[in-house]
Amino acid sequence: MSPQTISIADAKKHFSDLLGRVAYGKEQIIITKRGKPMARLVPTDVNDKHLAQAKGWLKEDDPFFKTIENIVQSRTRHTSRLLTDIKLK
Repeated sequence: MSPQTISIADAKKHFSDLLGRVAYGKEQIIITKRGKPMARLVPTDVNDKHLAQAKGWLKEDDPFFKTIENIVQSRTRHTSRLLTDIKLK
């Protein structure tokens, strides 16, 4: 089934209906502005996994984990600009 095209104005008026058609009817809808495609509404796939759910794709000793750990540790030492400005006054 080819995607249906709809203007931004019509999409705003019928957004809830469009979401239902996409989610339950598995339709794809292209939203246009002055005839130019701007966005596409597509159904989500229930089998899609979030990156946080991925397991086993990196080894436990991968340098990625050390890099992330360093970033997180450096953030805990960060003083917000607001607090820095208050201390300077």
